[in-house]
Amino acid sequence: MKDIPVFTTEFGVASLFLREIPYRQRAHIKIQSSLEPEKLLEECVGFCRACGAQWIDAAGHEYLEKYPLITALYAMQCDKEALGETDACVFPVTEETVLKWLEIYNERMADVPNAAYMDSKDGKELLKTGDGYFVHRDGRLLGIGKAAGDFIDTVISVEPGMGETVVKALCSILTQDTVRLMVAGANIRAVRLYERMGFVKTKELSRWYRVL
Repeated sequence: MKDIPVFTTEFGVASLFLREIPYRQRAHIKIQSSLEPEKLLEECVGFCRACGAQWIDAAGHEYLEKYPLITALYAMQCDKEALGETDACVFPVTEETVLKWLEIYNERMADVPNAAYMDSKDGKELLKTGDGYFVHRDGRLLGIGKAAGDFIDTVISVEPGMGETVVKALCSILTQDTVRLMVAGANIRAVRLYERMGFVKTKELSRWYRVL
C-alpha cells in the first residue's frame, strides 16, 4: 500500500502514511495546513480506517493536543571526537545479507513509536544508498545501523548493553565532525543512552498523538 504525500480535502491538506497497514494495521497522518483541523482529521481517519488501519496517530497541528500523546520526536547531536572509538567493525549490507538486516530491524523496532516497517522496497533502497551496516566484534553480531554523512538514522543492538558500541562503530564511517540523530522521546532507553554518550537535544521536531 502506497503513502499519499498530498491528501487534499475542502478542509485542508495532510500527508497519509499507509504503507504499514498490511503489516501492522497502522497508519500515520501529518496535517500540513488546515483552518478546520477537526473536519480534516475526521476525513483522514475515515480514509485510513477504510484502508484497514486499526491504529492511527497524527501530528502537525495544535488541535491534536486533545488526544493522548504517544511521543515527541527530537533531534540530537554530539561532537564526533568526544564519542571516542571502538574495536567493533562495520560491514555494509549486501544482496546476500539485506533480508537479514530487514528481519532484525522489523523485529527490534516493532514496539518503538513511529518506527516504520521496512519491506523489500526499502531493502533495494538500502542497497542503492549503501548506508546500511552490520556491527561485529570478533565475528559476533552486536547490532545493525543506518548512517551516512553526519547522520545516524538507525541504531539497533542485538546484544544487551551493546548500544553504545554500535553507535561508536557507526560513527566511524561518518564524514563530518558533528554527529546528528533523531529519537522518539518515548524510547526512554535510547534517550538515556544518547545523553550518557554526550548527545544533547537541539530541537523538538514533532509531536504524535493517537487519534484511533
